Amino acid sequence: MIRTVPTGPIAGQRPGTSGLRKKVPIFQASHYVENFVQSIFDAVKLPAGATLVVGGDGRFFNRECVQTVLKMAAANGIGRVILGQGGIMSTPAVSNMIRSRRAAGGIILSASHNPGGPEGDFGIKYNVGNGGPAPEKVTEAIFERSEAITAFRIWDGADLDIDSVGETRLGGMVVEIVDPVADYAALMQTLFDFDRIRALFASGFSMRYDAMSAVTGPYAKAILEGTLGAARGTVVNGMPLPDFGGNHPDPNLKYARSLFELAMSREAPDLCAASDGDGDRNLIIGRGLFVTPSDSLALLAANAHLAPGYAQGLAGIARSMPTSGAADRVAARHGIRLYETPTGWKFFGNLLDAGLATLCGEESAGTGSNHVREKDGLWAVLLWLNILAVRRQGVAEIVRAHWAEYGRTFYARHDYEEIDADGAAAMIGALRARLPDLKGQRFGVSEVEAADDFAYHDPVDGSYSEHQGLRLIFSGGSRLVYRLSGTGTAGATLRVYLERFEPDPARHDEETGAVLGELAALSRSLAEIERFTGRKQPSVVT
Repeated sequence: MIRTVPTGPIAGQRPGTSGLRKKVPIFQASHYVENFVQSIFDAVKLPAGATLVVGGDGRFFNRECVQTVLKMAAANGIGRVILGQGGIMSTPAVSNMIRSRRAAGGIILSASHNPGGPEGDFGIKYNVGNGGPAPEKVTEAIFERSEAITAFRIWDGADLDIDSVGETRLGGMVVEIVDPVADYAALMQTLFDFDRIRALFASGFSMRYDAMSAVTGPYAKAILEGTLGAARGTVVNGMPLPDFGGNHPDPNLKYARSLFELAMSREAPDLCAASDGDGDRNLIIGRGLFVTPSDSLALLAANAHLAPGYAQGLAGIARSMPTSGAADRVAARHGIRLYETPTGWKFFGNLLDAGLATLCGEESAGTGSNHVREKDGLWAVLLWLNILAVRRQGVAEIVRAHWAEYGRTFYARHDYEEIDADGAAAMIGALRARLPDLKGQRFGVSEVEAADDFAYHDPVDGSYSEHQGLRLIFSGGSRLVYRLSGTGTAGATLRVYLERFEPDPARHDEETGAVLGELAALSRSLAEIERFTGRKQPSVVT
């Protein structure tokens, strides 16, 4: 039985680049989830009988929200929902399922790398028919509908068993509960040389993969320890937990510190890797050497041809604007097109759909390719394994050889988390107004060659996105980028990106902090960060 329930708009339901993210208690408020999900159905207008994919990262409130989404889908004319067993499915696996099953779209329940638990974060994101995040025109339509909503429709009935694989019905809608790993694992076997990777492990190659008590645990265990024969115990924290074991599921050097320390120790395995809450980010650390996400993108681009799925070469490389220029040098050397986009994976979607790009990456540990329309953490790890299996060199050896050939880009991101939103906006506004005057000024040995507020013309659909980050480009290849991020759920997050290019191999082993120290001090003084935000130092440095 379908019920139509009167309701009204609830403030604060504007989805950002990664969907709607708020604290769990906000989602638990009366009709909050229902209003947003109904706004999705009203704005997107899926055809009657459409297929929808639903999955989440298993965080707190995931199972309850799954039941609400199922009942509302049944009441809104959806013909079939493909649901990961237990409500679990990684973000890249959802993207693959949408594409392989030709679904109309998908609903992903996750707040990505944000913490979970009763007082943690939750999120809902809508992905469109190409498997990628909804474009801005869709997210804006969802928000506008949430501001005018007067009722939602929901199936009135008992909760479904979501733990048993198979088909069941909810009214006229089929609910197909699937193994969330199987289709994704099959896709990986088409891209990578599993025989060579299996031989690598058989030769004694050692690895530690930290799933961070998040969604990739079942995927990594099945593929790494199962199909590829890695030693039992290679995957740690492999059980998805509602609170991620009390830890922060962000694979960076702060929240994956124990993994970093292992990689720097005498007992270090050949490769340490991790992924985040919903499985779309990655961390790569070789024995004694952390690989920055920007460098990882460049290295994967330079070596992708070693994997069967990319043996024919790359149509293009796309990177987000704050990502370092390391990939640009690979593209230039090999005559490959390079695209610089705003932050947000949806900007890569058009390039991938049009065949203009094959590999994409963001400095925030997201890397992916045209196999899906999301970044993919485990995919990146498997590509690294394929490269290691073919080259039979260690991570550090491969990285240093790359630096010797292309030069090294020293790079860091300074995050000022949960700062006052008004103060952050005022800081960005003041710096934006000064940009024209900064061009041509000299700071230390470098001169500001360009200073702008990054804007992007999409080469496929012609859309225009402005105010995507403030850039100062210095002589010699250094950059400073300032950007306000929308991935947090409290206050604002200011991200400052520091970059310096060094062509001389004799300086490639210098400490990143020392190399970037002068630039870091300039980033604080130039924008008057302390005056506007009250912060003397960043919260996190990655």
